[in-house]
Amino acid sequence: MRTRSDTTTGIICLIAGIAVFSVQDLILKKLSADYPLHQAMVLRSLTALPFLLLIVWWFDGRLSTITTPGWPKMLARGLLNFVAYTSYYLGLAALPMATTIALFFTAPLFITLSAALLFNEKVSGPAALAVLAGFAGVMLIVQPGTEGLGWAAILPIAGAAGYALSMVIARPMGRTESAAAMAFWGNICFLLCALVLSVIYGNGQLALTADPSLAFLTRGWIMPPLRDLALMASCGVIAAAGLTLLTHAYRIAPSSSVAPFEYSFMFWGLLWGWLFWSDLPDGTGWLGIAVIIGAGFYVIRAEGAKPPTPAPAQAPALVSAEVERDMQAAEAPQDNPPAFPQMEKAAPEGAA
Repeated sequence: MRTRSDTTTGIICLIAGIAVFSVQDLILKKLSADYPLHQAMVLRSLTALPFLLLIVWWFDGRLSTITTPGWPKMLARGLLNFVAYTSYYLGLAALPMATTIALFFTAPLFITLSAALLFNEKVSGPAALAVLAGFAGVMLIVQPGTEGLGWAAILPIAGAAGYALSMVIARPMGRTESAAAMAFWGNICFLLCALVLSVIYGNGQLALTADPSLAFLTRGWIMPPLRDLALMASCGVIAAAGLTLLTHAYRIAPSSSVAPFEYSFMFWGLLWGWLFWSDLPDGTGWLGIAVIIGAGFYVIRAEGAKPPTPAPAQAPALVSAEVERDMQAAEAPQDNPPAFPQMEKAAPEGAA
């Protein structure tokens, strides 16, 4: 039985996990000026691999959960997450951190739309208005028709849409596969896809340097000094640490109580952007961020108020950032799932 102390501990663990994950985004944005994303992904995924095996053993009690007949589906879902998070990080290379994070936090709105379209889930009138308000907030940030943020603003929004689709797809998958196993196969997919991109762009002959996002994608591999190599590898350690904190948070506390604290990621985005790049939103940007946060809050709280549905025995319980986010709400008791970008899980679902 959950206690108030469990909820408080869960909130503290989630806030700490979000803070840890924000450091990964900070590192990748710093590296985006000199290195290709696929190089950082390869090193991060290799570093994360042993930690993820340990997490599978720790949470599932055995490693055989990664060899179930459903592994091809988990790998396919990992591909969707790879596209989603690659879009997010390419946007991060060109946009202020706070802006990128705010645009990616439209994921709860896309999850609501995807669930309605794919599973005929009913959306209340107020929730539909919240979704519309959230996308109005996007327009305030992007400011189409002005110089605004340029085409790069589409990237985190596309990433949010892809992430939302992977979340909705994971719901039925969560009835048979553990969240830890999905995290493991997601990491394998990230590694394989990053290696493919490395084969295509690794020699640097196809590099496009005029645009920060395209440069981050197409730049060739560069031999990094020890400091930068350690930063890339540290992302794997950050993934494991953040994932453990978020998983514990959703295991001991109700999703509806802790999930809104995912928005603490905005604080870190604003702080890192201000400290390292002197980036702060303008007045319209602040308003757009507030509208997106308010809409997302309403959607997730409305979901948490719904009567809980019976959960299967292995129901896993949704920055940010990828593999690491594939587990947060894993096997949480029968709560309605959160729908936030830092929580990459499965269903009742609720992440890399």
